[in-house]
Amino acid sequence: MASEILAKLCSKAKLERDRGFTELQEYVNTSNEDEIHDLEQDLLNLLSSEDNGWESRHGGLSGVRCLIEQGKISFQDGDTDLGIEGDVFVNEIMDKAISLLDDEEFRVRIAAGELLGVLCKFKGPEVYERCKDQILEGIRSNLERHGLGDDSSSIAGTPTEQPESILSCSPNTTARILEKRSSDPAQIFHDTAGWKSLETYMKCLQSVIFGCGHKFNDFVDQELLDLIFETLTHTNRFVRETGFYVCGALVTCGAREGTEHDSEAKLTEENAIYRHGRVFSEYLGKGLADNWSQVRMAGSVATRQFLVSLPTEKAREKFYPILIPRMCLNRYYMAEGVRIYSQATWQLITHGEGKTLVEKYIQEVVDYYILSTESDNHAVREAACACIAELGSKIEKSVVSPYVPRLLETLLICFNDDSWPVRDGKSSLPALYPLFFTNLQDNIPSVRQGAAVAITNIVKAYVEVVFSKIKEGFEKIKEQPATSEKYGGLENTPAVFGVVKQLRDNDMDLHTNQTMYSCGSLAPKMGRGGGCMDHKFRKPSEPWELADGCVNLLAELSHVPSVSAQVSKLIPVMAEACKIKTYTHYPNFVETVCKQLPNLAKGLGKRPFKMYLEMFLDVIFEALDSEVVLTSAAAQHCIIELCLFLGSGIVRGRVENHNSSYLSRLDSVPGLP
Repeated sequence: MASEILAKLCSKAKLERDRGFTELQEYVNTSNEDEIHDLEQDLLNLLSSEDNGWESRHGGLSGVRCLIEQGKISFQDGDTDLGIEGDVFVNEIMDKAISLLDDEEFRVRIAAGELLGVLCKFKGPEVYERCKDQILEGIRSNLERHGLGDDSSSIAGTPTEQPESILSCSPNTTARILEKRSSDPAQIFHDTAGWKSLETYMKCLQSVIFGCGHKFNDFVDQELLDLIFETLTHTNRFVRETGFYVCGALVTCGAREGTEHDSEAKLTEENAIYRHGRVFSEYLGKGLADNWSQVRMAGSVATRQFLVSLPTEKAREKFYPILIPRMCLNRYYMAEGVRIYSQATWQLITHGEGKTLVEKYIQEVVDYYILSTESDNHAVREAACACIAELGSKIEKSVVSPYVPRLLETLLICFNDDSWPVRDGKSSLPALYPLFFTNLQDNIPSVRQGAAVAITNIVKAYVEVVFSKIKEGFEKIKEQPATSEKYGGLENTPAVFGVVKQLRDNDMDLHTNQTMYSCGSLAPKMGRGGGCMDHKFRKPSEPWELADGCVNLLAELSHVPSVSAQVSKLIPVMAEACKIKTYTHYPNFVETVCKQLPNLAKGLGKRPFKMYLEMFLDVIFEALDSEVVLTSAAAQHCIIELCLFLGSGIVRGRVENHNSSYLSRLDSVPGLP
């Protein structure tokens, strides 16, 4: 029985190894002393074997960990139920685990670190004292890599030297330095590949910290902190990611029950993490703002653990000026894992008082939001714009009003961003007025819709200008060329990270000597400005796109009672625009009309809209038979919504009065009330 389990534990297939571990847990709980003794000897033989593959060493480490976790090993001198003196056996397996930290197989190194962590938990911090020098030296010696040949074959036969240290640079400066080297394939590998045994040594340190718990607090000294902090600013993102997880483990060792009412002096004396809290918070802030989502996630985990480990709100407040703005922004970050985790952390830490904390640290929040709009990472700029909008909608006006000029200046730049989600503005500030019309005729439908919503918020102050622009938009559709292009030379597949790509062809210049990306990286730098329509991800608008945006705008304005008269005057102009059918994207324009007619009807009310219904019946029924599926579906939905709002009898009567031949088509609409 035991031999079969050990065979599975040493299998080449991970599924079998996992199954063997589960079976071993069940076996040791029902075994007698002799069987445990034999199993112990077998595991020692696996750890000592040099002829078998790495799976045997990995199986031996996993098996010993199982024995310890199941309480089958005594950590006291003397005879035990195992038949071997406890500390003799423990010392043997400890020596084996320490020696295997340098094994050529990373899975063995990981298992060795995990075993040392379990030993720390059951035997105490003396285990860490025994392997401390090797762990710290293993991290230190692997932090610098002078060429790819040290742990991997060079790419294209050309080793790349490690650049001069950039650890003292700011995050933005570091990002720009790395960006300049991003076109070199060898350097891409250098910056993203694993670094020999560095990651496994760091994971080992993480395991022993968790194993020691609060007792590790005595080992937190400047040497250890300097080493960990160096990993947090490393050029390699895997190193930074692991570094923040180690940091997260480290901050938990300061937490201990019964310290809630301690004075700050006593807390400082007993909690090494709190003593160095200011430095910790600064590095955590860098993690929360890292360009790599995986590192940002690790920084978010470490930040939550850091704040939760502090016993009182007063103790946490010292670090809020740095952490609150970054935690707040990450609630809108594009990467779903970071966003959801940050939202949960925000609720956990603020206890429903997040708005109050933002108002308390409004200076730091505004400064960080504005700084984030200057990031080379477009996902950060998008999140920053969303956060600025949140300031305007949720924060007390008296608190945010002193910062409006700076925020306005920032948003003016964001309206011209290369990334369309960044420029999808919904601010209601009057100074942005001319740019709303640029977005109203944008190539991206959601941007046009966003502009329509935004203009509605300021229309009361600029009624004449707005309605004049709408009328002009509808009338200019007559100038639409027959061969319209919805996206021109842009690729018509979904945009990645908000970037609309140019269509590819067989031009070798498009495929040669271009920027190389590593797996999981974001897009290359996209500039923050560049004029209204002069950067590479947008094309000149066409008349039909402006008219399309005006349909959205008119529907939104119909819900503003004070301008209902002006809206009514433009409905016939919109109907006339629908009669221009000589361009390629007429179905797209009609689709928007069908989508917005029910919205327009509800805004005006039943009686006012009835007089305009027949103007659009030809358009609706023509769209109903369109070969474009989305246009046909929009027409069906339009008819159903109008019947629900106006009444089926009224709609049917108007259809019969206008063109009785439409009745059979009307009756065939599925789901008609």
